Amino acid sequence: MGRPITSVISIRGFDRKGILYVLEQSGKMEQRPHPRLLQGHVLGLMFVEVSTRTRLSFASAMMRLGGQVLDFGDPERSSFKKGEGLSDTIRVMAGYCDVIAIRHPWEGAARLAAEVSGLPVINAGDGANQHPTQTFLDLYTIQKTHGGIDGLTVGFLGDLRYSRTVQSLAGAMSHFDCRQCFISPESLRAPQHVLEELEERGVQHEQFSDLGEVLPQLDILYCTRIQEERFADRLEYEQVKSSYRVDRALLEHCGVKETLRIMHPLPRVDELSEDLDATPYAVYFQQARNGIPVRQALLAMVLGKL
Repeated sequence: MGRPITSVISIRGFDRKGILYVLEQSGKMEQRPHPRLLQGHVLGLMFVEVSTRTRLSFASAMMRLGGQVLDFGDPERSSFKKGEGLSDTIRVMAGYCDVIAIRHPWEGAARLAAEVSGLPVINAGDGANQHPTQTFLDLYTIQKTHGGIDGLTVGFLGDLRYSRTVQSLAGAMSHFDCRQCFISPESLRAPQHVLEELEERGVQHEQFSDLGEVLPQLDILYCTRIQEERFADRLEYEQVKSSYRVDRALLEHCGVKETLRIMHPLPRVDELSEDLDATPYAVYFQQARNGIPVRQALLAMVLGKL
């Protein structure tokens, strides 16, 4: 594996070998319980930005390994309201726990936490920048549903401009032999730096506006919601909020592969119909559950137990 993992700040810190090692350990976590592996350790959850799946799965992962969870709670009821800066808050929290999982709207907040805390830090999302643990559970889901990652055609749909999940996953998949298709309105195209990274690594990639044009070719359709909270201009959001809707009728009309699997980091709004939930195409709730073994593996790694 090489040098030990001490913090998980960005997916860019992992090459193909490192990614596969995390996925391998995640599989072992899922197959075999370790109820006392992290006994005596405390995870500090510092979620300054709202979350359901990431927050709960981190807590569940830690408790299933025998550890405890210290939750920062509502930022509106913290010393932030008294004017305390982020650095001071992190330093204080570091005195109460052994590892910190942080979600914050500022890009770079997780790296700051790692620099000032002296503890292992796991980035649970920093603005529109990175969400590495989501990327690992996405890759783990793809590996489980298709038996591997190489050789697949993956379509990213929706808000590609602001989606940290898409940007992180696209970068991670550049270590594998995959074709990447980006489907979005013109104003929400994937950032240029993401496309340049793919070009530098020789990854086959294309951009589309019409989902129906590319849907029959896909092995994975990775849907994202149009994120209202990322828009500075409400009018811009209103113009694109209902750009796409994926439902059974669309899949039948386009003649998709039987092996197509639809993923979504959730929450969904109206871009993904509930009439897909009971079909074999839908794996987004399984995807959310996969956050537990993946985050178990990462917690154990940064705490030196793997």
